[in-house]
Amino acid sequence: WNVLITCYARNRRIKYAPKLFEEMRGRESEVEPDGVACILLLQACTSLGALDFGEKVWAYAEEHGYGSELKVRNSLIAMYSRCGCVEKAYRVFCETPQKSVVSWSAMISGLAANGFGKDAISAFEEMIRSGVAPDEQTFTGVLSACSHSGLVDEGFRFFDMMRCDYRLKPNVCHYGCIVDLMGRAGLLDEAYELVTKEMRVAPDATIWRTLLGACRIHGHVDLGERVITHLIELKAQQAGDYVLLLNTYAAVGDWNKVAEVRKLMREKGIQTTPGCTTVEHNGEVHEFIAGDDAHPRKVEIYKKLNEINKHLKIAGYVPNVSSELHDLDSEGKESALTYHTQTNKLAKNLRVCVDCHNFTKLFSGIYNRLVIVRDRTRFHHCEGGKCSCNDYW
Repeated sequence: WNVLITCYARNRRIKYAPKLFEEMRGRESEVEPDGVACILLLQACTSLGALDFGEKVWAYAEEHGYGSELKVRNSLIAMYSRCGCVEKAYRVFCETPQKSVVSWSAMISGLAANGFGKDAISAFEEMIRSGVAPDEQTFTGVLSACSHSGLVDEGFRFFDMMRCDYRLKPNVCHYGCIVDLMGRAGLLDEAYELVTKEMRVAPDATIWRTLLGACRIHGHVDLGERVITHLIELKAQQAGDYVLLLNTYAAVGDWNKVAEVRKLMREKGIQTTPGCTTVEHNGEVHEFIAGDDAHPRKVEIYKKLNEINKHLKIAGYVPNVSSELHDLDSEGKESALTYHTQTNKLAKNLRVCVDCHNFTKLFSGIYNRLVIVRDRTRFHHCEGGKCSCNDYW
């Protein structure tokens, strides 16, 4: 059973995990989930953002004597963090008597991903005071916290601390955090210099994609083109890389270049990954794919979404047409953006776009709801018309 859960997870069929859990506990099964199964299932919930199911697994673990196991508790901290429930993650963390470096790293990474950069740094400093030595994963978490919060000086301080005080050799993930930190802060040329001349490990495709994403944010077309050549040299270019380049061209209004790249993608047979959003409702995971109208309640969903759009427009919402890559007229772009999925708590497989972000912030204020969006890199806690990321992502 545990191998089957692992196989589903590795092949991105994680939504089947709840069914396996129920089958294991069914009358026809001769075994019940053990501590390892609880860990694997909690990890699946982490990937799904399936909070209700995760709490069901945790209740089972406590009932059957696995709740005191450190690895189970660490998985629960990570699950709560990756479901946007930082307060619950922190409560479990505080109630864990013998915290390991994994416990601290999970909490620090959770705070970082949810936009609480300064709290993550405070937790890191408390960890040091408690006598627990940080490892490579801990520094990945605290560097990520600095990156997501724009704490450039602090990021370089921790990077130096890792190398000089703890004699840890930076790996690609650490350099990736620093490149991300510099890229978000607009230090693109300096980041490129770091990657090409100062890194002591060979840059991988993720490093270049991180820099390419920064080029898109800041509209640095020339550097974006150079970064793409490095990805081609690695033979690692993917559809998403071309989409980032498309976004970069679109950001500066160079629609001729957008058309050229689209033509190149067609000639190479490159297809983009469709945007996908999952949301858990009453213990069931619902999946929505861009352009897919297969949901059995689609009529109700679109009716409600149209109603929401009307209310938001009255309140002053104007679609950000720069988020749509096609060279459409304004009305066409607005229509394409209208059906971006929004709800109270959701997980997206792509980075949230500017228009989705603006929509969600305004929605949270108009409907007086906390909306938690988990995208590919972090969480956005929108409440009262504001986001926890302070529009810095």
